[in-house]
Amino acid sequence: MLSIVIPTFNEKDNIYPLVEQIHAALPKVKHEIIFVDDSKDETPEIIQKLAETDSSVVLHHRENEKGLATAVVKGFSLATGDYVAVMDADLQHPPAVLMDMYASMSTHADMAIPSRFIPGGSDGGLNLYRKIVSGTARYIGKIILPCLRKITDPTSGLFMIKRELLEGVELNPIGWKIMIEVIAMCKVKRVIETPYTFQDRTAGESKLSTKVTLQYLKQVWNLRFHAANKGKGMKVAKWSQKKLKEVKERY
Repeated sequence: MLSIVIPTFNEKDNIYPLVEQIHAALPKVKHEIIFVDDSKDETPEIIQKLAETDSSVVLHHRENEKGLATAVVKGFSLATGDYVAVMDADLQHPPAVLMDMYASMSTHADMAIPSRFIPGGSDGGLNLYRKIVSGTARYIGKIILPCLRKITDPTSGLFMIKRELLEGVELNPIGWKIMIEVIAMCKVKRVIETPYTFQDRTAGESKLSTKVTLQYLKQVWNLRFHAANKGKGMKVAKWSQKKLKEVKERY
């Protein structure tokens, strides 16, 4: 069983194509899609209507809370699968990579991370400004947190992890980068990176701002002192497209 946690904020035009693509990507994998929603538009109504005919869709709408990272943590508490995936709702994280991550986890990995920065991957969906911001964030994170140094794409919001590694772990993320919080605070020992291409946004608007960038810097600095995972003994394998195809053929 796979749980897919998706934080949403004003993504009404992306919900139906996103769910359709997730189902298409996982035809033989039992899964649930958990939306944790902070929207001010019609997004929750659209999700609720979809949930009435699709039992795999779960909606948790928050009225007095907001924030991508805290929404994901709430999704963790609702998840029932053996594995938990996290992805954005804007389709810049292509749902097809869910099967890549699932196949990776089947080889006894603790965590699967699609990467834009290994052979076969691309960050073509980012404009120049966002590439600069993203690159700077990765560089700072790796300097401050040893557990991120072997990972090529540590600031992505796209990953899959064993749910048991989340149990009993106190996560207190701020801002937008939940994955670094998970890596730093959970007992992650074996990571597999697979290549993927970051897509252009098809609808809605980017949530990137100066505020969330400053929140990221604060988050990384706080983790410097509280991280449970210091990176010792952590192994990161980087799979080629060929290796990934070989493993996926089993499914």
